[in-house]
Amino acid sequence: MPDRAARGSGRSQRWIPLLLLLLALSDLRTELRLLADQVTLTALIFTVRHHLLAVVVLVLQPSLWSHYGPPRRSVSSETVDTP
Repeated sequence: MPDRAARGSGRSQRWIPLLLLLLALSDLRTELRLLADQVTLTALIFTVRHHLLAVVVLVLQPSLWSHYGPPRRSVSSETVDTP
């Protein structure tokens, strides 16, 4: 059974994916405006090559949210007989 410190640290770190998302979007701000005007293969390649970390953070957002999100409760497969 996890102790209080382990459970509490998960709650205090929920802001990490949000912070990474905001930093990645601020880094890609100009490129996203250019891509919104006209999507070209050259613009996509430039964005990925010159902002690789920000692109990886955006791609990994679902995994980060599931890792740092609220703990999931496991559903027991046992049934309880009630009289």
